[in-house]
Amino acid sequence: MKKSYAVLGISLTAIVAMGLLAGSINGKEEERKAINQSPVVKENGVEARNEEWARYFPREYDSWKMTEKSDKIDDLLKAKPQLVILWAGYGFAKDYNAPRGHFYSVQDVTNTLRTGAPVSPVTGPQPTACWSCKSPDVARVITEKGEKEFFTGKWARLGSEIVNPIGCADCHDSKTAALTLSRPYLTRGLEAMGVQAANVSHQDMRSLVCAQCHSEYYFKMTKETGADGQEKITNTVTFPWKNGFKGEDIEAYYDGIEFSDFTNTLSKTPIIKAQHPDYELFTTGIHARRGLSCADCHMPYQQEGAVKYTNHTIGSPLDNVANTCLTCHQETEAEFKKTVAMKLERKEELQKVAMDTLAKAHLEAAKAWESGASPDEMKAALQDIRHGQWRWDYSIATHGSFFHAPEETLRLLASANQLGQEARIKIAAVLAKHGVVGYEAPDFSTKEKALALIKLDLAKDIAAKQQFRSGLAKEWEKEAIEKGLLNPASRQGMSNKTSYSDK
Repeated sequence: MKKSYAVLGISLTAIVAMGLLAGSINGKEEERKAINQSPVVKENGVEARNEEWARYFPREYDSWKMTEKSDKIDDLLKAKPQLVILWAGYGFAKDYNAPRGHFYSVQDVTNTLRTGAPVSPVTGPQPTACWSCKSPDVARVITEKGEKEFFTGKWARLGSEIVNPIGCADCHDSKTAALTLSRPYLTRGLEAMGVQAANVSHQDMRSLVCAQCHSEYYFKMTKETGADGQEKITNTVTFPWKNGFKGEDIEAYYDGIEFSDFTNTLSKTPIIKAQHPDYELFTTGIHARRGLSCADCHMPYQQEGAVKYTNHTIGSPLDNVANTCLTCHQETEAEFKKTVAMKLERKEELQKVAMDTLAKAHLEAAKAWESGASPDEMKAALQDIRHGQWRWDYSIATHGSFFHAPEETLRLLASANQLGQEARIKIAAVLAKHGVVGYEAPDFSTKEKALALIKLDLAKDIAAKQQFRSGLAKEWEKEAIEKGLLNPASRQGMSNKTSYSDK
């Protein structure tokens, strides 16, 4: 009798367990179906408010929100004062920091000294194109008003429109949630290379959505007369990919159109400023040749119960080695990080050599001009400086270059150093011709010393910027909230650090 009761008890327990399991499986299956339904975030147009996507994609949103923790300000001008010399006469000599998390994209471009301190929609040093990579509101404005309207006028004109940081609608269609190219200028860049965006694979799209911002570009300026008879200038983001992705290919493209971003005030060299050619350098490296995408390493898949989703805490793969690098590399985490550290050390060493060489070339060229050199005498040396600085910048403007393509990065740095040395030899000959022998470039070993050499006093810029941040920038935020473009809760708890003030 007791045996019968025991068997009955075991059977009932098994039945209950099977019922719970079935319920769990059914629940997970329902969750899978819900996720795979591709909910419509917005039927028409672009939904730029990231928190609106959270209702349908909570896991992705919560992981994206984790980029808020990447808030450290790392002043690279202080760490590498050669930069001040190399960028003399350009906004980057005032303020240049290591990148922070996507959560801070709008804040960082608003706070940087490079965008100045506008007091109205028509003032300030930068065009609207400076917003291009900072917000899904860019895609919204382009969709609503057209590219030409977006790229016309000053950066300050769109201060109350571009308010949500890099997020969902930068890479995903608001109606279907599918990966999409939200920036038409990337499509044109691909077409210049003979590639039709409509024909690229899903795996390629997992890199191309990143390439919309993480690429080299310039602002192509055109003048035209508007319907009101007034002259208008558009500065359209343009990719210089016609000749290919190699550093020298893009250098030749810029030489062919006689383009430069600025003229160095010391050496009088017309300089090309590299932006962030992550995608171009990535394509030359082993990871691209093995068929990997940007998302494979920077946005790995993550499992939560029955659900597999993409982790949107976009950052260094080294922060999540077990789910990124070690899915392919058969090493321990400690061994792998040691290898990466060694590669970074090599890059940093050669980078410093190239930067020192080029900085000295700029300062020695300034001495040559001061001594009476003519443009003809300086032409060849300045061309070497231009090309050397471009190759240095192209190799390191993407902060992960040593990881994406270490061999190509070192090759470009070596070439940059060689061109810088050749420029210095030519300048030495010009100096000797004008009676200057044995000249040594002055000390630029600290940010303060370098700023003094280029005669740049930041106090006035900082004071004006602080006034802008407490005035017009606050008005932009208020206007955006009133227009329903910005949810004020999305900025709660956001730190507001800069390289010049923590307030």
